[in-house]
Amino acid sequence: MGENARVTSDSQGDYQELVDEVSELLGAPATLENRDFELIAFGAYDSEGDLDPSALDPVRARSILTRRSTPAVRAWFEGFGITRATRPVRIPPTPEAGVHRGRICLPVRHRGVALGYVWLLDTDPGPTARQLTAAMTVTARIGALLADEAQHGADLSRELRAVLTAEPGWQRDMAVAELRTALGPRAGVPHTVVCVAPWPSADPDDTPSVRTVPGATALCTVPWGVSAYALALLVRLRSVDVPAPALAAAGRLLERARGLGGARSAAGVAAARTGLAELGTGWREASAAARAALAEARFAPVAEWASIGPYRLLTGLAPEATRDPAVGALLSPAHRELARTAETYLDRAGQAGRTAAELGIHRQTLYYRLSRVEQLTGLDLDDGEDRLLLHMALKAHRLRHGRRRSPDEGLR
Repeated sequence: MGENARVTSDSQGDYQELVDEVSELLGAPATLENRDFELIAFGAYDSEGDLDPSALDPVRARSILTRRSTPAVRAWFEGFGITRATRPVRIPPTPEAGVHRGRICLPVRHRGVALGYVWLLDTDPGPTARQLTAAMTVTARIGALLADEAQHGADLSRELRAVLTAEPGWQRDMAVAELRTALGPRAGVPHTVVCVAPWPSADPDDTPSVRTVPGATALCTVPWGVSAYALALLVRLRSVDVPAPALAAAGRLLERARGLGGARSAAGVAAARTGLAELGTGWREASAAARAALAEARFAPVAEWASIGPYRLLTGLAPEATRDPAVGALLSPAHRELARTAETYLDRAGQAGRTAAELGIHRQTLYYRLSRVEQLTGLDLDDGEDRLLLHMALKAHRLRHGRRRSPDEGLR
C-alpha cells in the first residue's frame, strides 16, 4: 500500500488536485469520470482566461451539470474502444450525437483494469506526445487512488444502511461496530449525516457513486415512509464547526435528484459529531431537517437541524400524537383559507396589521375569519395555551403532508 494508504482520508481533494495537474500539463480543462461515466472532478484551466462557449456542447454540459452521462452517450464513447485502451484515444466531433468538439480520452487503469477516464477537448494542434505521456503518468496515480478506495471499502452502502435501519440497542451497536471497522481511522474524524428525500428512484443505477460526492464517506438509500426512499450520506468534515462540505454535498445530490425527476426533493443536515456512536441520532436529525424543508419553503432546499426551530420538537412526535380533535374541522379542505389565515396570524405573533397586509385582506375580514376559527375549534385566541395548541397542530399538519406553503396557497 505505502503511498496509497493516505488517500482514503480526503480522496476527493486528491482527485481534484490530480485533475488540475492534468489540466495544467495539457493546457486544457480536463474532467475525470469513473467507469460508469459519473463525474468525479473537473478542472477549470483555460489558457485564454475564459472557457470557449463552444466547449459546452450538449454532452459536456450534461456531464458537468448532472454529474453523469446517458447510457446512449456511454455506449457511443465505448464504441471507440476506450474500455480496452492503454493509450490516449482521439474521438472525432459528431454533432448529430451532441458532440460538437472532438475529445481526447486518457484511460485510467490500475493493474490492467479500467477504472475511469480523463477527458479533454481536442484542439488544433492539440497536446504533444510528450505532454500526453506526462498526463498518462498522472492518470496512473488516479487509477491507484481509485483502486485503493475500492480495496478499502469506499462503497460502504451496506454497512451504512445496516446502521440506519437497525433497531436501537444491540442491533444498532453491532452495525455501528461493523461500519467503524470498515472505516478504520476515518471512523474517528468529525462527520455529519445528510438526508435527501424523497429520492426519486429505487433503481440502483440511479444511486450516485460515493466517489462522485465531495467529502462523502458512505452513501445508501433507505425506506422513506410507506413507499418512497431517501438517500443517506455520511460526510467527513475538517471541523465540527464548519458544515460547508455537507451543505455542498447536499446541493449536488439535489441536482442529481432533479435530473431524475425529483423536483420536490429537499435535503437535511444533522449536527456535526466526532465518532460514530450517535450515528442513529444524526440520521434522525437529518431526516427531520429534510421534512422541515419539505414543509416550509423558508427552509428549502437544504435545512440544517440547528435552524428548524420548533420543528425539532414536532418531528420527534409520532404522527398520531400531533392530531388534536379540536382542530380537525379546521383542517378540512373546505376551511383551507381559514387555516391559512390562522397560521399566518400565529406566525406573526398575533399582530393583526402585519397579518392582514401579508394576506392582502382588510382588518375586518381578518377579525371575521379569526372568529370563525374560534367557532370551529372551540379555542380562544386570546388564551396563550389555546394559541400554542392551534399553532402546533397547524405546523404538524403541514409536516405530515410535506407540502410547502407559498403566498397564494393555504394548507393542503
